[in-house]
Amino acid sequence: MRIAIDLGGTNVRVASVLPGGEISRVLVEPCRSAGSEGEVLDQLFRMIDDLMTPDVDGIGIGVPSVVDTGRGIVYNVVGIPSWKEVHLKDVLEGRYHVGVAVDNDCNCFALGVTRFGRGTGYREAFCVTLGTGVGGSLVIDGHLYRGRNAGAGEIGSIPYLDRDYEYYCSSRFFVGKGTSGKDAAVMAANGEPEAVALLEEFGGHVGNLIQMIMFAYDPEAVILGGSISKAYSLFSDPMWREIKKFPYPKSVENLDVFQTEERYAAFLGAANLCGAI
Repeated sequence: MRIAIDLGGTNVRVASVLPGGEISRVLVEPCRSAGSEGEVLDQLFRMIDDLMTPDVDGIGIGVPSVVDTGRGIVYNVVGIPSWKEVHLKDVLEGRYHVGVAVDNDCNCFALGVTRFGRGTGYREAFCVTLGTGVGGSLVIDGHLYRGRNAGAGEIGSIPYLDRDYEYYCSSRFFVGKGTSGKDAAVMAANGEPEAVALLEEFGGHVGNLIQMIMFAYDPEAVILGGSISKAYSLFSDPMWREIKKFPYPKSVENLDVFQTEERYAAFLGAANLCGAI
């Protein structure tokens, strides 16, 4: 059995993953992101302790940061200001005495969805998480392309308009408009004109993001995950209108874009960091 962790500045999610990929238990808590490095670690320890059994043979964890995957060090974790440089692998192995693997959180999502979910069968897939921020990961022939610092595909920080793609394609876009992605989606689903217009605008930005991905990576598929992707039906039409402005129509014709419904993709990817489950 593995323990899989999806650590973010908003929530900490910890799961028990049985052989074959069955999720047996899931714990979710708001992350104590404003706390010290030790306070966040103590929260993580407490949640892992609750799931730890003699059957656990590994811990996999995804973190929104630059990661030295070999040594398991995370740097400048997004949303957790105190985590500037945390030797997470050493800390967890020293406490639990099992193998620990650490990677970028979007890499875990991408690994999960392309090995266990709807992304199986694609030779080149670019996975995007739309949530508190924007994450990106490239999978080629079933393997992650991480780059030197596990930062390959981090498209959110690329300049766009007056800011960057993360500002316009994440929850920050809705916060900047005085609402949240969840509230905007609910209101748009109820036909409220201002919210419908807001999701239309958001979809246009996501379409521009996918155009940029096409220029840079030319993948077979772009797979969307993350909390805001659940509103896909509300922004997909304006998204596709922008994608179809791509200057090479054949590339658009050959591209699959979809939102994945796999709830546990990040857990399955994290668990798989320690070896096949």
